[in-house]
Amino acid sequence: MNIQIGTLVAAMALGIAGVAEAQQPGPETAIVRIGLLRAYEPVLALSALDIPPETIGIAGAELAIADNDTTGAFMGQDFELSVTTLKPGEDIGPAMQAFADAGVNFIVTDLPAPDTLKAADLARKAGASVLNAGATDDSLREENCRPNMFHTAPTRSMLTDALAQYLMWKQWRNWVLIAGEHENDRLFAAAMKASAEKFGGDILEERTFEDAGGARATDSGQAQVQRQIPVFMQGLPDHDVVLVADESEVFGSFIPWRTWLPRPVAGTAGLVAASWHPASEQWGGAQIQNRFEKMAGRRMLAKDMQVWTAIRIVGEAATRTQSAEPDRIVDYIKSPDFSIAAFKGQKLTFRDWNWQLRQPILLGEGRSVVSASPQEGFLHQTTELDTLGVDRPETACNLAQ
Repeated sequence: MNIQIGTLVAAMALGIAGVAEAQQPGPETAIVRIGLLRAYEPVLALSALDIPPETIGIAGAELAIADNDTTGAFMGQDFELSVTTLKPGEDIGPAMQAFADAGVNFIVTDLPAPDTLKAADLARKAGASVLNAGATDDSLREENCRPNMFHTAPTRSMLTDALAQYLMWKQWRNWVLIAGEHENDRLFAAAMKASAEKFGGDILEERTFEDAGGARATDSGQAQVQRQIPVFMQGLPDHDVVLVADESEVFGSFIPWRTWLPRPVAGTAGLVAASWHPASEQWGGAQIQNRFEKMAGRRMLAKDMQVWTAIRIVGEAATRTQSAEPDRIVDYIKSPDFSIAAFKGQKLTFRDWNWQLRQPILLGEGRSVVSASPQEGFLHQTTELDTLGVDRPETACNLAQ
């Protein structure tokens, strides 16, 4: 019995060694080089629980590379990842040149919109493609779209449309909008107003919350907030929901449970729309959550999923074309045959008018997923996913530019 067990263990060891050896790049292995370029600096958030982890995005990339290599081992393909982290505002030019010198043809970005656009233009000169996994600005898919720039991050309009659909489905039609005074706050507020007009919501009043600074983490901070927020929200017309536009993290998290009237909160606080939620386990999501948690020691966040999806898109196209040639991979991604599975209940495809990835949007609060949009009853002649964001007839994108 012991001899048989020993023989079996030895055989299994040889088998594992054989698989490991097969997964090592050999002389005939084709290498697909992928870069991740991101801006990161630890920043304070209103809640310590909302401070982005240092590995955000990177952990998603590492899991995607492992997933790509699992299939690549049998296809004679090896996927190499290079990560460059810059401080916000740092020039991306040297990093992009380093990618070009290293033969990196696919660059996943987590950058502000201006740097994302600059990365796409620099990549285009080098014959490379950018997969935007960070910036939600609609302008990158519209007037500033590029033929070599794909988007796995949803747009602001997709996020606000997802929220608006749910609120209308609930028949909570009357809203007030509280917006911050920074540029990203104004962009989110504008998207929310466009969604209200699109789906029939009524924004009864708008107010701007001024960024006066202050130290709300001090001993007296919570008491101060508890007094200020209700007073700020006095005198609003009767409404069903408070919408918050505070991407800058100045006041949004202070609104729930501190409103003058007892009302639900949605937007950048309260009920929040995102491409992913750490509690999502439907449609096979438990499988990727478990693998991610085992590798990263935390749950998967939206940006991890957006980066994972971008790298898996490259891997899927390389597998389907049985090629590591960048042009063949890009041509397949742009073809009507392309789709990617991403644990959202259906295969995802690209909009061929601006290269935005169609995807359901999850609506969640801190601990759970509440719903997913598009909502039942919001119909479209092509796919209900195109009820979220800018549709073909309204696009300002010209991919021939």
